Amino acid sequence: MSPTLAAFLSVGGFGALSICGFGFLSLLTGSDVVPSERIGHLPGPVGFAAAVAALSLVLLVGLRRPHPSYVLAVPAALAVFAAYPAGLAVAAVLGGVDPVFAATAAAQFAGSWYAVVLAAAAATAGWVAVALVRTRARRPEWPWEHDDEE
Repeated sequence: MSPTLAAFLSVGGFGALSICGFGFLSLLTGSDVVPSERIGHLPGPVGFAAAVAALSLVLLVGLRRPHPSYVLAVPAALAVFAAYPAGLAVAAVLGGVDPVFAATAAAQFAGSWYAVVLAAAAATAGWVAVALVRTRARRPEWPWEHDDEE
């Protein structure tokens, strides 16, 4: 499979895993993903968009190597772990929130189980992307789609 297609499929899977993980964790703990109400509603999605962009960049660059390593899951998780709180804080400050509240909200997220879920989803996506490229995955074929006569 081409590295670009593997990256985009894995980023889509990351989004699904993250949102599902956030939902279940919120349901089980009764907490919000972004615990501070002072920063508003927009910084959370902006932080998630920053995480998606960071993961996309790591995968698109890392999968270009001739034989990508499964260790790519580590920088994928670290990039997402750093990008979400950064995007959250920047969006909050640009939205007119006091920088202290924005930094506090970002730090609270980074120290929460939500950050662990996000990093685990990114590591899984990185591993899957490498697996798709290294195993030379192709689309499934029906028996009658083969050219050989048996």
